[in-house]
Amino acid sequence: MHDLRALRADPAGFDAALKRRGAPAVADGVLLLDTERRAAETELQELQASRKKISKEIGGLRKSGADTSALEERVAHGKARMEELQTRVDELDSQVRGTLESLPNRLDASVPDGADESANVEVHRNGVVREFSFTPREHFELGEALGLMDFETASRLSGARFVVLRGALARMERALGQFMLDLHTTDNGYEETAVPVLVNNEAMYGTDKLPKFADQSFRTEDGRWLIPTAEVPLTASVSGQILPANVLPRRLVALSSCFRSEAGAAGRDTRGMLRQHQFQKVEMVSITTPEESDAEHERMTRCAEMVLKKLGIPYRRLLLCAGDTGFGAAKTFDLEAWLPGQKAWREISSCSTTRDFQARRMNARYRAADGKPAFVHTLNGSGLAVGRTLIAVMENYQNEDGSITVPEVLRPYMGGIEVIR
Repeated sequence: MHDLRALRADPAGFDAALKRRGAPAVADGVLLLDTERRAAETELQELQASRKKISKEIGGLRKSGADTSALEERVAHGKARMEELQTRVDELDSQVRGTLESLPNRLDASVPDGADESANVEVHRNGVVREFSFTPREHFELGEALGLMDFETASRLSGARFVVLRGALARMERALGQFMLDLHTTDNGYEETAVPVLVNNEAMYGTDKLPKFADQSFRTEDGRWLIPTAEVPLTASVSGQILPANVLPRRLVALSSCFRSEAGAAGRDTRGMLRQHQFQKVEMVSITTPEESDAEHERMTRCAEMVLKKLGIPYRRLLLCAGDTGFGAAKTFDLEAWLPGQKAWREISSCSTTRDFQARRMNARYRAADGKPAFVHTLNGSGLAVGRTLIAVMENYQNEDGSITVPEVLRPYMGGIEVIR
């Protein structure tokens, strides 16, 4: 959500920020609605004050037995006008709010211009891309040949974009999630949190998933939503609160099932488990002060990178351009893992700062040094997407005979298994 006062103070700058996103100018239209709303509010307040004064006069006149019918008629007329004004104020307020909540976040100045992912900027790379003496296979070829990745059964059970993992691959998926949680809690200072996977409208709205992404989420018959990521319940856990400054930054991490309808993804990654309706993800969330949010964004991204380093997966960090930055983000770093089977870099983590964009929608604040409440800054990042990490491990650690070597850091979680055959 945007600050209306900021739009009033610099309408041209507000529209210029939207233009970077490819969004149309809205400042003049919003200001017209806002001016009418404030005029109606002023008239309403004047009528309320006048009614109070007249009511007092009526009380005095009644005591003396004087005729108050004319004044009572004025009160009745004023009441009708007040009801009209209140209705109009509510309508205008709803229009202003509706416009503001439909607009993407303002981008950080460091975000490069560009219309799509082709304009993203590579920040750095880590790890050595392995040279194979054989043609590497894709994850689904490996998994199906091992008899441990079953798309046919999943399709019969649930339809497209689901998978059944069996045996050692199911265990490796579990191992990856546990490894990531242990790393983030023990080494990176995040508090492990178990969250509901069903949330209400308020939680989805506060984390900018509604109304924008309603078509990409699953909704139950009782009106609740299956979470697209644990970002929603973790971030919304501070909704409506005023936090003491000394508890910030608050760093939370959760391993959860995530659910996405993948609307608009028809024809993309239809084979394998890169793009699923249901998947596991370890999500990091930070709640912090405006002064610390940029440093927290870098810290969070490095925490995600640490997972890939320990697993020995080659990756690169990208700074997303204006056209590829998500709706609620002010700035995003993506981590892309190298997948030898695809011979391509694929996203495995996305770490974003939303500044106070979500906090305004949630009314999440902290008590600043001057004693006044101020909006917190919220950040979120994948640490990592478990299914995609499983894919990266399978493809990078595959052997010519179709077996998969288990990375050393995972072996304690795998009962000492060194190779999946």
